[in-house]
Amino acid sequence: MQDRAVSELLRVAPVADDLARRFQEAGFSLALVGGSVRDALLGRLGNDLDFTTDARPQDVLKIMRPWADAVWDVGIAFGTVGAQKEARVGDTDRSFQIEVTTYRSEAYDRTSRKPEVSYGDSIEDDLVRRDFTVNAMAVALPEKRFIDPHGGLKDLAERVLRTPGTPEESFSDDPLRMMRAARFAAQLDFEVAPEVVAAMKDMAGRIEIVSAERIRDELNKLILSPHPRKGLTLLVDTGIASSVLPELPALHLERDEHHRHKDVYEHTLIVLEQAMALEEDGPDLTLRLAALLHDIGKPRTRRFEKDGRVSFHHHEVVGAKMTKKRMTALKYSNELVKDVSRLVELHLRFHGYGTGEWTDSAVRRYVRDAGPLLSRLHKLTRSDCTTRNRRKAAALSRAYDGLEERITQLQEKEELDSIRPDLDGNQIMEILGIKPGPEVGKAYKYLLELRLENGPMGHAEAVKALKEWWSAQQG
Repeated sequence: MQDRAVSELLRVAPVADDLARRFQEAGFSLALVGGSVRDALLGRLGNDLDFTTDARPQDVLKIMRPWADAVWDVGIAFGTVGAQKEARVGDTDRSFQIEVTTYRSEAYDRTSRKPEVSYGDSIEDDLVRRDFTVNAMAVALPEKRFIDPHGGLKDLAERVLRTPGTPEESFSDDPLRMMRAARFAAQLDFEVAPEVVAAMKDMAGRIEIVSAERIRDELNKLILSPHPRKGLTLLVDTGIASSVLPELPALHLERDEHHRHKDVYEHTLIVLEQAMALEEDGPDLTLRLAALLHDIGKPRTRRFEKDGRVSFHHHEVVGAKMTKKRMTALKYSNELVKDVSRLVELHLRFHGYGTGEWTDSAVRRYVRDAGPLLSRLHKLTRSDCTTRNRRKAAALSRAYDGLEERITQLQEKEELDSIRPDLDGNQIMEILGIKPGPEVGKAYKYLLELRLENGPMGHAEAVKALKEWWSAQQG
């Protein structure tokens, strides 16, 4: 692993060494640190480089400004200066995103949401405050001296997450590290040490002092990782999910005495993984959130019927409202809240049409209601089939194949992606001789319904239908 790290570091050496020499000439030290060293050891070091130094932030700015192509100081309150540097590495030009952070220690008090930052004078003191041993390694530059006071290399080889000090101290310093444990487990496919899991269970309530924005950002990284099930399961099992995403553990419904409905929690994780398998252009946060939240309305709508069956009537409508409330609380953007909630609301629409032949009208309405989310709705609906009955699964897949084929056929004929009435608002006012007002909206809505029901009508037929409707309204 160290050999691999050396080769990775040599690859970025033109940038790293050049910067290190500038710090050295100014009387300061510089080391590659944290995730950059971890990723170098794993052979996956990218263009984002993290450094640590004994120089104070203002000194870092003086060194970086003449050297970098761009410098920003938005994180300077926490001792971090960011920069961008274009450099030629081998035969290619690359753009590096660089962060240089002054040695520091930070801790929360019992009520604060923000860490108090104080600067340190040794790299050893800096490393001991890091979240996990695999992120508490450094390489001093330019001499390439490996620094690993907490056995991070051994833990990396064993694929385990431990804390440099005690987990209790680490999580007291920053409770968000409990979520970071779950996130790194999901990103790296690592196991979390038993003592770390135990501390997460004991201290789960401390996560509530962390801001919604930081929790959201950490949750996103976890959900977008290669193994989100691993991280989500850890959050649920330790009780942390009960604070940050309580709708997820609530899916652990007790089975009824007849065992006639499946474990909704396990079903949800399978749907998430099946949705991931259908992604085409990398991880899709909107799709993954919709898959994770699509059934959260089930616990509130569960009913035990007289014949022993269990029903969840309108759980998609209830779930959409719950999704909007939870995502808003986590400070997601209005657009993302709207899209994910809409997918949750629509995820059962396909099943509502039964197994019969879809009418053109039904296809038009399906496409109109999904709008720009149609491709994601296709993926979510297909992923929602987790039955072990192969015949049933094959039948559902064929039925959805048929629907997609019908959509394609109608799209070619009717431009389904932009369904609108055959007459616009100005034409409606001109034909009826009316001014802007509620009547125009009602007429437009009527013509849209006709368009959805019958397809394109043509101008003359639309005018005739509009006049007949208007006459009936007046009578």
